[in-house]
Amino acid sequence: MPRFSANLSMMFQEYAFLDRFKAARDAGFAAVEFLFPYDHSPDDLEKAVVENALEISVFNLFPGDWQAGERGLAALPDREAEFRASVARALPYAEAVGARRLHAMAGLVEPDADRETTYLNNIRYAAERLAKANLELLIEPINPRSMPGYFLSTTAQAVDLIDRVKHPALRLQFDIFHHQITRGDVMQSLTDCKDVIGHIQIASVPDRQEPDTGELNYAEIFKYIDQIGYSGWVGCEYVPRNGTREGLGWLAKTGNAG
Repeated sequence: MPRFSANLSMMFQEYAFLDRFKAARDAGFAAVEFLFPYDHSPDDLEKAVVENALEISVFNLFPGDWQAGERGLAALPDREAEFRASVARALPYAEAVGARRLHAMAGLVEPDADRETTYLNNIRYAAERLAKANLELLIEPINPRSMPGYFLSTTAQAVDLIDRVKHPALRLQFDIFHHQITRGDVMQSLTDCKDVIGHIQIASVPDRQEPDTGELNYAEIFKYIDQIGYSGWVGCEYVPRNGTREGLGWLAKTGNAG
């Protein structure tokens, strides 16, 4: 059975952010992930991780002005210096919390030749910089229904870009929720992508809630993730229906709950 990581940006919102680490550990999670750590110091994050004996599965590079609607910098021409600064900014956090993977968001721009070149150059730079710190860089397609206008929207596009960059530190963040909306055929796609997958995330479709409702049979998908030999964390990037602890019955059935 896969090992599950709680996404603290979506789950346990009943608690202040730094208190969510203990809440996740008390609920049986051995790992957590989150979107952005930058409102807190590396020391504060390290304390929360160490005190609760947690691993960090992934977090994101700084995405630009999130409150103003920015969703990443990697594909934005004339923002290369800011993107490189975001890589440097993330490294002390990764070191403090022991993270091994970071995700670079692409940004809200339609693909064209100039933006694709910018993206490829930025991703090559970040992969090389992270590799020197023994980290992996992840890229993730985000479906256009959830995030209209996002540069990287399909798994096929992401795999093609990974192949073009050709850096061993660059991997795919395979979010089953996004993939089901844009393509479907989840099990075959997991097989096709297994050699480049660095992290998997889950949520129900179409409502992005616990993985025990909706159109996907996650009990079978979890078995299949084992069958293809994936041994990394599976991130629970969903919005609980009625409180996080109240919705963890699905986790207890997998034998992972504390």
